[in-house]
Order: sequence, then C-alpha cells, then structure tokens
Amino acid sequence: MFPQSLSPSRSADFLQCPLLYRFKTIDKLPEKPSLAAVRGTLVHSVLENLFDAPAGLRTYELAVSLFTKALEDLVVSAPAEAALIYEAAQGGKEKLATSQELGEATLIPIRPILETYFSMEDPNRLEPHARELAMNVELNDGFSIRGFIDRVDRTPGGDIRIVDYKSGKAPAPQYSDKALFQMRFYGLAWWRITGQLPRLLQLMYLGNGKFLKYEPTESDLLSTERKILALRKSIAHSAELQVFPPNPTKLCGWCSFKPLCPEFGGTPPPLPDPSTWTSGSSLVEDSLKNSLESVVDNLPE
Repeated sequence: MFPQSLSPSRSADFLQCPLLYRFKTIDKLPEKPSLAAVRGTLVHSVLENLFDAPAGLRTYELAVSLFTKALEDLVVSAPAEAALIYEAAQGGKEKLATSQELGEATLIPIRPILETYFSMEDPNRLEPHARELAMNVELNDGFSIRGFIDRVDRTPGGDIRIVDYKSGKAPAPQYSDKALFQMRFYGLAWWRITGQLPRLLQLMYLGNGKFLKYEPTESDLLSTERKILALRKSIAHSAELQVFPPNPTKLCGWCSFKPLCPEFGGTPPPLPDPSTWTSGSSLVEDSLKNSLESVVDNLPE
C-alpha cells in the first residue's frame, strides 16, 4: 500500500496541502531552493562538524570558519544554492571590491545565529552520542517511518536527549504543535528501534535563542504512532482515488508550485503511472537503516 514510508517533512506536506505532497513525493517535481533553507542547511553542517574538534577547541571562531568552508563546498556541489547566498550578500548593490569583502558579507546574517547558539549551550561540555543520525524503523505491514535527527545526547546515567536545530525563530505557543509532532516522530522512531524512551525532546531555535522542550511518555508516543498510521491511511485513500486536492492557506505565497496549482489558475501535470510511485529511495532507506544500527550496536548494555 502506498506510501511505504513517511518522514516528518512529507507528513507535514500532506497535512498542509495534499497537492503539495503529490508534487513533491509522486511527481517528484524540483523545488526552487530558498535563501532561508540554504542558510539553514549550512548552519546545520556547521553544528554537526563543530563536534569533530576536541572539547576546548569548539569555539565561535571555529564555527565561523566552518561556515566559510561549507559555503565553499556548496559552490562546487550546488552552485545555484551557493549563488543565493552570494546574491543576498551583494544586497542588490554594486559588486563588492574583493572576495574577502564578499566573504565577510555572507557572514553578516550568520554571525548572530552562531552567537545565539553559543549563548544557549557550551559545546565543549557535550559529547554527542550521535550526529545527523539517519533513522528508519518499520511500524507494521512493511510501512516505516524515517528521518534525520540532528543530535542525540546520552547522559552518564544512560538517559537520551534528542536535539533538533532550527535556524529560525520559535513559533508562538499556539503554533508549536507542528514542531512537537516532528520531535515526537523522532522520539517514536528512537523508542521503537532501541526500546528506550527518550528522556527529553529538545528544539533549539537559533533565530531568537528559545528552547522548546518536551518530556515524552509512552502514551504520548503511542498516540503519535496512531496519528502517523491514520495519516498513512488518508494518503492511501487519496492515492486510491488519485485525487490530491489543494488546500489554500497563507503559506501558498511561498510555494514553489503555485504556478501549477488550480487555485491560482494553474494546471497540474498528469499523474505518473501508480506503478512508479515511491515514497523513498531504497538506497536511502538502506543508508538510514545502517546508520541507526551502527549507533544501536554501540549502546551500552
């Protein structure tokens, strides 16, 4: 039954707009990268690689240099995305005189984010159990949940904290459910494959220095599992009918697929043959499985 798997991001897509889910997952249409998303990816890379340095050397200055290195690598691997960073640094002005000036300009919006991170925690006092952990766990009937956890911390007593970085600002309390669903999703995946209930799920909002913390219970995670399975049924029903309706909201203004949306006079492309529909690459899923198993194998008895 389609889909064979769900991640937090694909779940959020369907809940936001079934047509958006279709465009991303079934049609696999390319999505125009946004400046915020590219910056966020680079910041995540910095905070992952920061812990490669020994404790005592994980400094703000090192983080800045890691950003510069990550941006240089992006020029090679994804030049269109790197161009967004450099264009924003130019700010619509005349070309900056030197590459050093341009490099400094790219750091202007990043420095406050990194400064905020160091004000929220001291990385020299942490030794993460895992970073950028790929997770893939079967719930039932060949259906699995998958995703990437930014960081897993383990206390000397064995308690687990799951950490996710957000480069933006914390939402107002009434809009925190979406973020908490993502963290419960990760908590459920960890619990199902290790048998250990995480002590704490923690979101770090680097845009304004706020934490969102949640201590899950078994009943919480069982409820999350039921919601995920119900969501899968909803997607399967849409797939059976081959109907993925749009759901217009204020978020439509930022949607890459707006020109194709019938709500705005567009026409979606014909649906691909259902036999070709996939919800994830088998190679990616194998990578997810192997990544988590390597961490689980190293857990203390």
